[in-house]
Amino acid sequence: MISPVTPVPGDAYITLLGRSTWALVNAYHAVLREKGLRPERVSIVTEEPYAGEASTAATAVRIVSGGYGFSPEIRVEVLPEADFVRAGQTIRSLVEDFIRRGFDVAIDITSGRKVTVAGALIAVSLAGLDIRHIYYLSMKSTDDVAKPYMMIPHQVQKIRDIMEDAGAGQ
Repeated sequence: MISPVTPVPGDAYITLLGRSTWALVNAYHAVLREKGLRPERVSIVTEEPYAGEASTAATAVRIVSGGYGFSPEIRVEVLPEADFVRAGQTIRSLVEDFIRRGFDVAIDITSGRKVTVAGALIAVSLAGLDIRHIYYLSMKSTDDVAKPYMMIPHQVQKIRDIMEDAGAGQ
């Protein structure tokens, strides 16, 4: 087991679940391991066709978090399929609520479908909300990646922070 860490007060993590539960879980694991984030709250946002995998994703997030010595509150939001406007409204509302409650907000777009990702990022941008991190787990190859993060060679994957890469906040 990895040494327990007290969560940094104020971190909230929104992750978008699309076709790949492994992509969501592995990106979350990479963020914990490589970026040191320890969110108090995790929101999994998915569309109706993928809602059946949300409980699996939540259980995996709980297990991975436990390995790092903390236990975030986890919630699931289910959206109608391919509803760009509703995705934007829901995620903007989540971000606004987290910020209002004093949380720093990170969004992971790795597993999200294009319509959800675009809706989320456009709505958050138009609202002028302060997102601290936008994470994406890039893979040099998608061959044989449907397995735990630690079993995929490090040189094949890299956790990216789009905000950091763009020089936001500097």
